This record gives sequence, C-alpha cells and structure tokens, in this order.
Amino acid sequence: MGPLAGVKVVELAGIGPGPLAAMFLADLGATVIRIDRKQPANTGVARPVEFDIVLRNRRSIRVDLKDPAGVALVLDLVVRADALIEGFRPGVTERLGLGPEVCLARNPRLVYGRVTGWGQSGPLAQAPGHDINYIAVTGLLHAIGREGQPPTLPLNVVGDYAAGSLYFAFGLVSAILEARSSGQGQVIDSAMVDGVAALLTVPLSLRHAGQSRGPRGTNLLDSGAPFYEVYACADGRYLAVGPIEERFFAELVRRLDLDPNELGDQWDESRWPRAKAVLAARFATRDRADWERHFEGAEVCVSPVLDFDEAVDYPQLKSRGTFIEVAGVVQPAPGPRFSRTVLSRPVPPAPLNTENAESALSAWLAEDEIAALRKAGSFI
Repeated sequence: MGPLAGVKVVELAGIGPGPLAAMFLADLGATVIRIDRKQPANTGVARPVEFDIVLRNRRSIRVDLKDPAGVALVLDLVVRADALIEGFRPGVTERLGLGPEVCLARNPRLVYGRVTGWGQSGPLAQAPGHDINYIAVTGLLHAIGREGQPPTLPLNVVGDYAAGSLYFAFGLVSAILEARSSGQGQVIDSAMVDGVAALLTVPLSLRHAGQSRGPRGTNLLDSGAPFYEVYACADGRYLAVGPIEERFFAELVRRLDLDPNELGDQWDESRWPRAKAVLAARFATRDRADWERHFEGAEVCVSPVLDFDEAVDYPQLKSRGTFIEVAGVVQPAPGPRFSRTVLSRPVPPAPLNTENAESALSAWLAEDEIAALRKAGSFI
C-alpha cells in the first residue's frame, strides 16, 4: 500500500532526522529494515518502545557491526535495497566497512543517503551539534523572538525534522526515481544547515525587498505587525491572529467593532504598536471560546492556540483524521493523502527480539538464509 510500495530501504539506526525520514518512507509504503546496534547506545531521549512513534511501520534487527559476519549481513541486505539511510558523523560507516564505495560496489543502483547537521565537508563536518546549533548559524534563531528579548527557542522541529528529515526524504525519493531511469545510484550529502537555509528562501526574499529588515520582533511575520500576532483572552488562553490581506483585516476590525481610524493604515509601521495595544485590549475582554464562537464562519484568519491534547479534538483535524490512535498511542496520521495509492494504517513499533527480527528479514531473505544467520548468531 502507498506510492512507495516495492521500494526497499536499509536504515542504520541513529538519532535525529534519519529515523523520522525512514518513518516517512515507510508510511508511504516502502519496506524499511532498521539495523540496530547489538548494544543500543545511550544517546538521545530514551522512551519505551511502544511510545517511540518514530519507529512505526518497520521492524528492527540487532547486528554487531564490529563483527565481519554482521557487516556481511548488512551488505547482503544492501544488494537488495533501493536506498540506505545513515546519520553518523563523516567517516564512521567507512570505518565499519559499510561506506559508500563498498555498498555501491555491491549494488551500483543504490541510493546511499547520508544526513548530518553540518554536512560531509567543511570545517565543522566532524563537530557535534543539535537543532539549536544548526538554526543558530543560519540566521533563523536570531530572527525568532519578541522585540527587546533574546532569541526564542522553537521546538526542534525546524532543524532536525523539517530541514533534516523532510529535506532528506525528498532527496532520497528524488534519487531513487533517477536511479530507476539511469540504472546508477549515487550518494546524498544532506545537511541540516543546508535544509534550514532552503527553508529561509521566503524570509530572505522579504528581507532583500526591504519588507523585513527591522530588529527581531518588529517585522511583518515575527510579531511586529498587529495583524500577525498572538493575543491573550480573558481566560488566559490565546488566539492566533493572522489577517495579512487587507480585506481580511478590515473584516476583523469590523467584527471587533473597532474604529478603523483608531488603528490607522494597516501598513503604516509607525502605527503598529498602538494598533497592537488596541487589539490586545479588545481580545482581553472575552474568553477564547467566546471569541471562537464570535468568529465562526468569518474570513478573519483567527484560530485558537491549542495545546497537544486540545488539538486532537479540534473539529477540522478530527474530521480529517489528522491524528489517529494506534495501540492506544495518539499520533499523527501518515500523509499526505493519495487518491489511489491509499496509505495503510500504521503498524506500531515492535520490541527488539528474535521473532520480530526474523519477521523483518522475511521481506528480504529466504527462509533458509534466515535460518543460517540465526544459527550463526548474526542477528538478534
């Protein structure tokens, strides 16, 4: 099921963007086998496997990659794969005997995907880092925050997962398509810093056009404008207000029963602080639920700021099944939506044991091959 049905991917277990990219591919129908370490490393934020949603839709095997037999097993899988995912520092897989040259020699059509924070080259290629570091050096972190306040940390969804996982997954699928027409594989060097830079295309264009050149928190889309801001309600909850278009902003002003002259020209930046104060005072007069009812059906681009628990039951998301429950765990549904190659319901992550390992290998190897590997102790 799904548009990637028939695509096979070997995932060398790691943390950060690699596992989520593997989940995206598996959600879309790819057969992904995850190669875990024989002794899992104590890295990342540990959680019980049933709650580790990012591991859904695939099975894992434990392999000792320092044992030639373990390396041989992975190479046997590589021969049958369309792509490989690895997220180690540059040079690690080469030292393990699983670098691009070795793998492409075994399978010339292989897409060898490498995803790191800094990339495979440059003075920081071997440096450690996390989402906060990658968004810091690209200018993004500096731009996020209130006027006069330090930069505000977003959740690690921008560097790790948008600029990391999605950017990487897009590259993987593109290279797989190319390999099917050319018959030749290649190596992907996907860096989170490059992905963040790509996501900054529109903000940079606004800056070059002189439409976003002020200090942090004073510009069009960073809380500087009164019509793109978060306002507190009487009950301490918040509304996200974003009527950038003039007709939407005019309708908001009308619905709030405010004097347009008091707010001034929408695009007069010198009036923005005063307009924000007027809007803040008005939104503070009623509870969030009252405002939601008041604006229902109105074209004003106003939404409630929901917490995770509230979001699950939000009517629009509920009607689309944006969140689903799998084995008692609420999680995002696979996507996007396809009209013909409909996506399957996710399979929850499974414990690492011999039975599940054999199930994972069954999509790749014959029964006698699996039996021989089991007897040799090549996997757990």
